[in-house]
Amino acid sequence: MNANNKKSELESKIRDQIDAIKRGCIELIKEDELYEKLLYGAAHNLPLKIKAGFDPTAPDIHLGHTVLLNKLRTFQEFGHIVYFIIGDFTAMIGDPTGKSETRKPLSEEDILKNSKDYRNQAFKILKPEKTTILFNSWWLSNIKLDEFIKISSNYTVRRMLEKDDFEKRLNNNSPISIHEFIYPLLQGFDSLFLKSDIEIGGNDQKFNLIVGRELMKSFNANPQVIMTMPLLEGLDGKNKMSKSLGNQIGVSDEPNEMFGKIMSISDEMMLKYYELLSSISNSRLKELKQDLRNGLNPIIAKKRLAVEMVERYWGKSFSEKALNYFEEKFQKKINPEDITTIELGPDDFWKYIIKIKGSEGAHAFDNYKPAIPSYPVKVEAVSLLSDINAVSSNSEAKRLIKQGAVKIYFKTGNVTKERKLSEDSNMTYSVPSDFGEFTLKVGKKKIYKIKLIL
Repeated sequence: MNANNKKSELESKIRDQIDAIKRGCIELIKEDELYEKLLYGAAHNLPLKIKAGFDPTAPDIHLGHTVLLNKLRTFQEFGHIVYFIIGDFTAMIGDPTGKSETRKPLSEEDILKNSKDYRNQAFKILKPEKTTILFNSWWLSNIKLDEFIKISSNYTVRRMLEKDDFEKRLNNNSPISIHEFIYPLLQGFDSLFLKSDIEIGGNDQKFNLIVGRELMKSFNANPQVIMTMPLLEGLDGKNKMSKSLGNQIGVSDEPNEMFGKIMSISDEMMLKYYELLSSISNSRLKELKQDLRNGLNPIIAKKRLAVEMVERYWGKSFSEKALNYFEEKFQKKINPEDITTIELGPDDFWKYIIKIKGSEGAHAFDNYKPAIPSYPVKVEAVSLLSDINAVSSNSEAKRLIKQGAVKIYFKTGNVTKERKLSEDSNMTYSVPSDFGEFTLKVGKKKIYKIKLIL
């Protein structure tokens, strides 16, 4: 391969990186700089330094926090190194972003506890081997006064007041403490100290990220590229996900709870969650959007998202159980805790089988009875309901069936099918050949799981 072909191939890979990196991004300052940094790093086998700062203001991470973590993971997939900055020093000041009044600083004890919990939860997403965790107190607590004066001389009061929160408070005659001006400068110094290539933050952090970029320019350092990500709305679909608002989905929520919460989001919000939280490729996301436009039931897409999220934080077995729990409790209106399990051996089961006229293999009724038939059969429902004590008599079974109060559920692949028994079906139910259990719901409260034991 000649030099021109190698360069073309490299540039194509960089463009693929940028497409993946930009997914869900609100603003990128500046894309051409990002391209040059990625190209230089690839040509010289140098991973980029990707910085993100987290103030340990709360011990629990919710899915809103993971928007940044997922983006950091994307960079790691391309070989770059994440600098996960725990703002233990800046947390003692308090980020004024989004606050209408001066924020109370955290105690050192709270900061240390929250930092530990935050780290443990973050590694459910980030690759530990490509993550460098740093506390900004390691360098900020050692800044000399003359150094800080030199840093602060690069920003004017007028520029500080361009920050929306400060401007609003000034117009409302609300107090602004001097130390709140210091916060953006210290966060900016983090970037200067680390010589970060890229800094990621929520779109509400844009001002603070720009301060870091401008400080780097002032000290003749290669300025960082800025990437801002949207704030994820919570379960109410309106407000930013927040524990204080009670609209959060926590990464430590129990599997069934997490699954149910994700299923409760709106169909419109689901696509935003996919874009910002899911690991599916851009091409697959595009296909999903087209499938939905072509009539795919949004519930199916939402289930896939819920399974992915639960599997990410709890593992595959828990995600499968959460899916089954949701389908049984909410879609079938069955509470798994109220289910009575009935086990039937081959002889017991075949008492309720009715020969299907003309069915392939029907002659087997006379000579051979496998535990699970290899061909479709019919289950005689009245006798089965009576024998498992779901009803007091055959006449009650017939009455409930006529009323449509008896439902049977079979799972074929990943799809659960619901059928009502009716008088028209002669009070029998045709079942497929590839089943090992089914569920009967009798009336509103009685639920039976029928298991076939080989």
